[in-house]
Amino acid sequence: MAGVIKRLDEVVVNRIAAGEVVQRPANALKEMIENSLDANSTTIQVTVKQGGLKLLQIQDNGAGIRKDDFGIVCERFTTSKLTKFEDLNEIATYGFRGEALASISHVAHVTITSRTANSKCAYRANYSDGKPTEPVRPCAGNQGTQITVEDLYYNMDIRRKAFKSHSDEYAKIADVVQKYAIHNAKVGFTLKKFGETNTDVRTPIDSTPSDNIRLCYGSAIARELLDIVHKDETLHFKLSGTVSTASYSMKKGVFFFFINHRLVDCSSLKKALEAVYVSYLPKNMHPFVYLSLEIAAQNVDVNVHPTKHEVHFLHEDSIIESIQRTVEAKLLTNSSSRAFYAQMAKIKFMPIRWSV
Repeated sequence: MAGVIKRLDEVVVNRIAAGEVVQRPANALKEMIENSLDANSTTIQVTVKQGGLKLLQIQDNGAGIRKDDFGIVCERFTTSKLTKFEDLNEIATYGFRGEALASISHVAHVTITSRTANSKCAYRANYSDGKPTEPVRPCAGNQGTQITVEDLYYNMDIRRKAFKSHSDEYAKIADVVQKYAIHNAKVGFTLKKFGETNTDVRTPIDSTPSDNIRLCYGSAIARELLDIVHKDETLHFKLSGTVSTASYSMKKGVFFFFINHRLVDCSSLKKALEAVYVSYLPKNMHPFVYLSLEIAAQNVDVNVHPTKHEVHFLHEDSIIESIQRTVEAKLLTNSSSRAFYAQMAKIKFMPIRWSV
């Protein structure tokens, strides 16, 4: 007997969608960091308890949320980033779906406190399943937004039980904060555990990517970095970033890529760069690579994955090949220079004896 097709309840639909967008606490934080950056924040503070499952809080000093928008800010597909589908062709912001806060509110208890520059006070509201649980109320607060996420996955027992280690989840959160701090070096980031005074990540305002790499990953890596700058007029892209020299390697490599300032996974680019370093590094050792790729917005499809961690772009193979050649040329030039100076250091210069 054929089964009866039924329309799923809206709550079920939203929780399924939330499970795709917010796969773990680090995903939720990534979405909120991007909202803060879209709001032109210069400081972003993150506080975490129990790996983000008990508490995940982010506070910024950005533009804030208008009181009139509090009612729909956690509803799905509500956004200030676009108005029609064609706007995706030139999207320049991190967020655009209007799903992040909505998804989080369907699997956690959310509190938002925010104040705009022209508001006399801040406003606060609690949310559940995309809706305020009570009227928006005025409160004290500085300009910017604080979002507090509590009891993440409280209504998804299987998902919550899947997270075995709070320390592992915290490490993933720290990884996200570090990468955004390096790429957005003009913004000051802090990360700490709830109830502790010491921070695990702290970067100053108006820093540089190299300085933040030193703060986040240590001086050993920072001393062995090569700056990468490249512009390809034919393929219409710009490349910048830093990669480790041929004399530095680690057992577990660090690769992170930003495409149009969005942190993404790009397995084909990673594979291509690994192939470059094979000729330089010991077997089973890997490099440190941070690259930022800027491509014309109309050539990038960001609407590929709910978490936006994957993107597709035109001429992908050719662009990756161009990046591969650029990095290889940089490594080759640096290795040749080192070999030259090493050779010069071995030469013994005989003193000149002058006769009068």
